[in-house]
Amino acid sequence: MSHIEDYIDSKKEEIIKEVCEIVKIPSVNEISTDTNKPFGENVNQALEHFLKLGERLGFRTKNIDGYCGYVEFGEGDELLGIIGHLDVVPAGDGWTHKPFEPEISGGKIYGRGTTDDKGPVIASLYAMKAVKDLFEVNKRVRLIVGLNEENDWKCIDHYKAVEEMPTIGFSPDADFPCIYAEKGLLSVYISEDLDENENVIIKNIDTKNNAINVVPKYCSISLEIKDKLLLDKINSDILEIAKEKSFEIETAIKDKNLKIESFGKAAHAAHPELGINAISRLVLVLNKAFKVNNINNDFIKLLSDKINLETDGKSLGINFKDEMGELTLNLARLYIEDNKIIAGANLRVPVTINIDNVENEIKKSLSCENVDILFKDRKDSLYIPKENELVKKLCKIYNDYYGKNEEPLAIGGATYARAFKRCVSFGAMMPNEEDMCHKADEFIKIDYLLDSCKIYAKAIYELAK
Repeated sequence: MSHIEDYIDSKKEEIIKEVCEIVKIPSVNEISTDTNKPFGENVNQALEHFLKLGERLGFRTKNIDGYCGYVEFGEGDELLGIIGHLDVVPAGDGWTHKPFEPEISGGKIYGRGTTDDKGPVIASLYAMKAVKDLFEVNKRVRLIVGLNEENDWKCIDHYKAVEEMPTIGFSPDADFPCIYAEKGLLSVYISEDLDENENVIIKNIDTKNNAINVVPKYCSISLEIKDKLLLDKINSDILEIAKEKSFEIETAIKDKNLKIESFGKAAHAAHPELGINAISRLVLVLNKAFKVNNINNDFIKLLSDKINLETDGKSLGINFKDEMGELTLNLARLYIEDNKIIAGANLRVPVTINIDNVENEIKKSLSCENVDILFKDRKDSLYIPKENELVKKLCKIYNDYYGKNEEPLAIGGATYARAFKRCVSFGAMMPNEEDMCHKADEFIKIDYLLDSCKIYAKAIYELAK
C-alpha cells in the first residue's frame, strides 16, 4: 500500500498548514448562555473551521447543535467511527513559544493542541481523504469531533443521545500501538468552612484556575497574621522547611500579610509522577509551619495527613492496584468560595477496581463532621482483551508499518473510546516519546504527524474495506 504513503507525502505541506490553522483558534471551554454555542465562541469557531475544511476536502459534514460535529464519506449499513476532540486545556504559563501562534522549528510544530488532539484529528482527516480518493470501501467512515473532552464530556453525551453509534472505531487521542485498557476516573471535592483562627487567617488562594486533570504548576496562599513576631516566625519556618525539602517556594511580607508562592511542573493527571505538584508542596510546608507554631487549621491538616503529599501520588490511605496499574491522585484545585475552603482531586482508578469501593474508602478516610465530600466526573474504565480482533488488527497495522513487535498498552488517561462499544484508542503518541499533553511548549513532530496519518489511513482501509 505504498500509494497511500506517496499520497500522504504529497499532502505534507497542506497537512502542516491545516494543523497550524486550527491550533491558532484558542478553543478553551467557556461558560456560555448561547444555546447554539454551548462551550463558548472560540470552541464553536474551531468546530465551524473544521467542518468547512471537511467540506472543501469533499466530505459530508454535520454540526450537531453546537455540541460536536462530524465529517463522513462512504456508503453502507455499518459505521466506522473515529472520535477525537477540538477543545484544549488553557495554555498556562512557562511557554517559550506562543501557544496559539503555531511555530515550526526543529522539525516540530509548537502550539496548544498540536498533540492533544488537533494534530491527530487533522491526521485522521487526511487519512480519510487518502482512503476516499484511492479506494472503494464497504462502510461509512465518520470522524466525530467533540468540544468538551477536557471537561465533562457533555459533547459526546449529546452525540450519543441524538446520533447513530459507530459499529466499530478508534480514538486518535492516546498512544501507539493500541490501548486495550483505560483506568476509571473520579474527581472528589472536599470542603470545609473557613477556619476562624484569630491568629492566622487565610485570605486568598490562587492556583490560576488550574484544570482538574492537570498537575498544578503554581499555587499561592495569602495569610493575614496580626502578631508581627508570629508573622516573622511563620515566614522563616516556611522558608527553612522549603529549603530542607528543596521545594521552590517564595514568600513576601506586606504589612500584616504573608504571601506564599509555590512553583511546580505541569503534567497530565494520568501521570502525576511526571509533574511537580505546587499545591501539594505548599500545603505540606504550611502544615509543618503551622504545627511548629501551634496554629490549628483543620483543613490544611486534613489534606496533609490524608494525602501522601510527599510523593504527589498515593491517596487518602487507599492502596488499590491491579496488574494494569495502581490508583493515583492529582491534587489539582484549592480555592475559597462562599466562605468555604475547597480542594479538588482527580483520581485514576485501576481497571478491575469498582469505583463504588473507592468512593466508600474515601468517605471512611475523610470522615469528619465538618467536612463535605462531593464526587464528580465519574467515568468507568475501559477494558477490551488483548486477544480481541480489533486490538490485534490495530497493533498489527502499527507494527507492520515500523517493523516492530510492540504490545498493546493500559493507560491512566481517558479517551472517547470508553464512550462507545467496540472502540479503542489508537495513537498518535509514539512509544518512548515524551508526552507533551497539557504541558507548556506542547509540540508534535512533523515526521510522526505524517507517520500517524499513514497508519490511520491503513487502519481505515482495513476496518472499512
